[in-house]
Amino acid sequence: MKKATVNQRECVACGVCVKICPRRAISIFHGICADVDEDLCIGCSKCQKACPASVIQVVQKEVAS
Repeated sequence: MKKATVNQRECVACGVCVKICPRRAISIFHGICADVDEDLCIGCSKCQKACPASVIQVVQKEVAS
């Protein structure tokens, strides 16, 4: 299952990812950086493509059984 992850050290908290996410899975944490709710993320990669700072990656995550 694919999920978005954010390099929070490099994130500039511009909010572009928040606006583009179709599931509202991303929020800006304390005005500092983006944070992804993995339960809501569907791995569509729209945020990754839209991020002007290129700090979002969509990666394969293991599913707990």
